[in-house]
Amino acid sequence: MTDLVPRTPGRVTFRLAVPPVSGVLRQRLVRVSALLAAATFLLFCLGMTVGDIPFSLFDVVRAVLGTGDPGTQLIVQELRLPRAVAGLLVGIAFGIAGALFQTTTLNPLASPDMIGITQGAGAAVVAGIVLGWDGGLSTQALGLLGALIAALLVYALAWKRGTTGYRIVLVGIGIAWICTSATDYLMARGERFQAQAALGWLVGNLNGRGWDQVVPLAVAMAVLVPAALLLGRLMRTLQLGDDLARGLGTRVQPVRLGVLLAGVGLVAFATAAAGPVAFVALAAPQIAQRLAGTAWPPPVASGLTGALAVLASDLIARKLISDTELPVGIVTGVLGAPVLLWLLVRANRAGSGG
Repeated sequence: MTDLVPRTPGRVTFRLAVPPVSGVLRQRLVRVSALLAAATFLLFCLGMTVGDIPFSLFDVVRAVLGTGDPGTQLIVQELRLPRAVAGLLVGIAFGIAGALFQTTTLNPLASPDMIGITQGAGAAVVAGIVLGWDGGLSTQALGLLGALIAALLVYALAWKRGTTGYRIVLVGIGIAWICTSATDYLMARGERFQAQAALGWLVGNLNGRGWDQVVPLAVAMAVLVPAALLLGRLMRTLQLGDDLARGLGTRVQPVRLGVLLAGVGLVAFATAAAGPVAFVALAAPQIAQRLAGTAWPPPVASGLTGALAVLASDLIARKLISDTELPVGIVTGVLGAPVLLWLLVRANRAGSGG
């Protein structure tokens, strides 16, 4: 049984008898999420129409559903679907992770690729490539290990009777540069073919992605995304400030650490699958927040915005230059850099830019 009770314009409270759950539905957020989901599905299918053998959108949809021409099904399901699913999941993971970091630190610049988490995962994976430990499972494990080490260093060095978003960002920038320097050293030390493989991965790339990269990411997200959404209700109290959040019964540091670990896991597995796709975790939550008109980056809408950004950028990267597939990270970098500049200008105008 469900009770829907309108309380304020644009919001509806709901209460479920089984399971005993209650909450508030923001109608604008629901509409925006539905539109983002529809646009994401459209781009998901459009991406599979591009290739040496072009297909119509109708043919792709039929092939994904397991109907239509057997030859089309083989090409779509075995060759193009893994890439599309990888782009979808990577975008969702980066978008949700960015929303988690930005909300818990109260800083729109606190995205994983700004505070060293992505760089930590990247340095570990490049070390694996240079040292000959590449491969699907080991890449995932190395990405997770590198991201965890970077995150724990940021958390420990930012600790002073607790942590604040400002200290996390400052310390994270330092950790990011340390990891970047370590990656450059590994690139210089490796053989030419190893450096080429690492460079292609470091840009952020969906070319040649298969089920061996998709499956570990999907399994990790099946665990981490529900955990991140469950932490969302407690996380929003942190926006009121640590003292007030404690007064409302929120255990500030455990919640912040839990959010950090969930975000780190999403970033690590997404980075291991497609490389450090630039600016998605930074820009997607900010775009979703403004579309939804909320006071914080909404995780679900941020994930959908991230997926839309990655799939759109991948489509542009494949169509921009004929007979050439650019890495998706080049396009996201070009599109995301203006968002970073805008956030910096906005922070300075608001008096929070340092």
